[in-house]
Amino acid sequence: MDDAKSVWASFPRDYNAVSDFVDSNVEAGRGAKPAFIDPANALTYGSLQERSKRFANALKKNGVEPEHRLALIMLDTVAMPVAFWGALRAGVIPIPLNTLLTAEQYAYILQDSRATSVVVSASLLATLEPVLKALPALRTIFVSDGDAPDGCQHFEQALDDASSECETAQTCCDETAFWLYSSGSTGKPKGVKHLHASLMHTAKLFGQSVLGIEESDVVFSAAKLFFAYGLGNAMSFPMSVGATAALLPARPTPEAVMEVMARQNPSIFFGVPTLYAAMLAHPGIPSGAGSSKLRLCVSAGEALPKELGEQWRTQVGSDIIDGIGSTEMLHIFVSNRPGNVTYGASGLPVPGYAAKIVAPDGEPVADGEIGELVVSGPSAGEGYWNQREKTRATFAGEWTYTSDNYRRGDDGLFYYCGRADDMFKVSGNWVSPFDVESALLSHQAVLEAAVVGKEDGEGLLKPKAFIVLNQGYGDGQELMDDLKAHVKSTAGPWKYPRWIEVMDELPKTATGKIQRFKLRQAG
Repeated sequence: MDDAKSVWASFPRDYNAVSDFVDSNVEAGRGAKPAFIDPANALTYGSLQERSKRFANALKKNGVEPEHRLALIMLDTVAMPVAFWGALRAGVIPIPLNTLLTAEQYAYILQDSRATSVVVSASLLATLEPVLKALPALRTIFVSDGDAPDGCQHFEQALDDASSECETAQTCCDETAFWLYSSGSTGKPKGVKHLHASLMHTAKLFGQSVLGIEESDVVFSAAKLFFAYGLGNAMSFPMSVGATAALLPARPTPEAVMEVMARQNPSIFFGVPTLYAAMLAHPGIPSGAGSSKLRLCVSAGEALPKELGEQWRTQVGSDIIDGIGSTEMLHIFVSNRPGNVTYGASGLPVPGYAAKIVAPDGEPVADGEIGELVVSGPSAGEGYWNQREKTRATFAGEWTYTSDNYRRGDDGLFYYCGRADDMFKVSGNWVSPFDVESALLSHQAVLEAAVVGKEDGEGLLKPKAFIVLNQGYGDGQELMDDLKAHVKSTAGPWKYPRWIEVMDELPKTATGKIQRFKLRQAG
């Protein structure tokens, strides 16, 4: 652990992240350089500095005080970084929220966080409106990128009406800066509290040390800013070096993503496995996926199947750097490296992080054995909001328990084996759903796959597969038999799915993770 700590960034005790990510870029002469570009607007570093000051003053004017919580229900437009950094400048705690939630889910999070204010994109306001009267703590509603109805303030007008003179709030490097709610793929979301220093830790240790991001880069993240992965990809990483981020407010379909790739020519692209698979299945995907400058792609959210990475490299012409991260750790902590990619493996710990695989009793397991991945690093969250028992179980001293099962190979690399609650035994042998899914995905007929354990007629667990087929394939018995035989020969005879159900789409979180618990419930 001491070796890992030797590369951590150091911070003064009195530290506000806005000074490193916004103000230092203006001081370095980048005031006129675009920091963010969405389909309708561009925002320079100088404008971001000014408008973040104006929003900090607008918050003060509306009685939003330091340490109050501000919910951000915002699409990925240039208004989002203004709101996020303006809140930090005021000492207010922004909470970016998933833009695809229902009214009831928003009500739960807003009540749980006791947010006193919210910034909501105009197109999302109709979803939120039914629950606003049931939120007594919520006093101020700003509406961005559109008209504001009675009882709400127009975000852009509030900025114009506020002063551009503002002193940045005095905060501590170890002070809570912002919250992120977990995706809730296995239950109700939990608010993870992150510190001012954590953003730069991830930017330096992964963005700079692993990806080699530079000022000249243009980055594009299909993963949204409300997601820990997207917040690093399109906010803290590029801003840490004065680069530019392209934003897409719309749903990241293959067509929409490739249109941005062709228009903005990003050099680094961030996606998730399901999107990479959908893009490869899209007819006529060009070299660089449309970008003439693409040099690197990154994947997280779910483990990247080996065949998918290899196909992308062959067809698109760039490697995908696969890694694992979490909301609790803010970003990726085990990863492959540019120029040293082993598809099918998550790679090695990111510089500054330590990782080990442990048995249920907490003792390390031998190489080749499956156990829970536990990680240590400077970006670990402070804990969950109002969730003491879960905090103690997840954040254990310097170590954070991931609930992901892994094994370490003879090559020293870390290999994903599935979520801890997804594993099951067949004929006395552990089965990793990921192994079966990877085998299915290596068949030309399968676009997506998810595997869960299902009881047979004798009450014994056996694999059941849910698949989405590529275009041109039907769900006849001959194909189903071929898929079972393919898994037997590829992954092992006891791992083949006894049942295969064809679906139009698999249930996923907004961050692209397959919700296997829904498939288990469906039987």
